[in-house]
Amino acid sequence: MASSRRNTLEYDPGLCDRCGMCSLVCPHRVFARGVSAAVLVRPGSCMECGACATNCAAGAIRVESDVGCASAMMRAALRRRGRRGACCDRTWSGAC
Repeated sequence: MASSRRNTLEYDPGLCDRCGMCSLVCPHRVFARGVSAAVLVRPGSCMECGACATNCAAGAIRVESDVGCASAMMRAALRRRGRRGACCDRTWSGAC
């Protein structure tokens, strides 16, 4: 199982059915289509939006979609000015 130290993304190529959905839905091109399974090409670019895991019918991808940069950007957009802005660290300490 492949994983990244920078985020919660976990990928098991042994479960991959090579449908290619992960590479189609990922906004940061973390996955690419491979010969026998998808290839995790840019794990550090994952912003934990959860699109890949949601669209992986084989269950080969896991990610906590409420903890990363995607979540921070959505929270910042909802909070508007005058409040704490977006941050990509899991502690929400503001040390981006």
